[in-house]
Amino acid sequence: MKWIGQRESTNVEDQRNGFPGSTLTMGGGVGTLILFLLWVLLGGDPRALMNQNPAPPPAPAQQGAQDDELKRFVSVVLADTEDVWHELFPRQLGQNYREPKLILFSGHVASGCGFASSASGPFYCPADERVYLDMQFFDELRRRFQAPGDFAIAYVIAHEIGHHVQEQLGISQRVDRMRREVNETESNHISVRVELQADFLAGVWAHHAERTKHILEPGDLEEALRAASAVGDDRLQRQSRGYVILDSFTHGTSEQRLRWFRRGFETGNLTLMKELFDRDQSEL
Repeated sequence: MKWIGQRESTNVEDQRNGFPGSTLTMGGGVGTLILFLLWVLLGGDPRALMNQNPAPPPAPAQQGAQDDELKRFVSVVLADTEDVWHELFPRQLGQNYREPKLILFSGHVASGCGFASSASGPFYCPADERVYLDMQFFDELRRRFQAPGDFAIAYVIAHEIGHHVQEQLGISQRVDRMRREVNETESNHISVRVELQADFLAGVWAHHAERTKHILEPGDLEEALRAASAVGDDRLQRQSRGYVILDSFTHGTSEQRLRWFRRGFETGNLTLMKELFDRDQSEL
């Protein structure tokens, strides 16, 4: 992804050294906690992860330089999302875009949605309109989920910003009301639609960022597609328990996530968002 020298957002707050937290060390540092808890919650044997040989950590100076560069990259991606949504909101939706904050943390963080740890992975909190991000998740994305590359990281950030777009458009509030009126299975189906819509919005961002700034390099789109595929419910459940339970899905299958990100990227059309709530579950 072409990003060196591009504008950096002023909406990034680095809290990595400002809040005490603990880490779990099993050969991957804080990031491994994400996979460990996911593995256990989905029925996997934690000993399978704890017995892995640890990788040697990078030297402090090297790690510091890598963190600084990654922070700059995250700031550029956030700035790109700001530019795209500031353009699209008035033109396609007739309203102004309100920029969210992006919080970098390590270990634990206090959010408007409550206390959270690295196990949460990247998340958006509608209560304070902030995206929370432990950057070691991206190392996890590369090593554990075989989804390396800077555009894979950009996809994750754009997906979380997609939830902010949903919040501003009132979609999140409507979905919350819908979920209170249905059983757990139907609630999970609604959650899948919300997550696929955020994937679609990430694709819309990529479409317009490429159109206006020509950010893509060869292989970038494939990086994003690999990342979308890597976090599909079906793939995660097969990795952890060897089989899948369709009614327990909350984010969608790998194929669905790929398809809706690609649809957003190919069309760039926000009005297609409503399709996710108009279709039968089997048609998603």
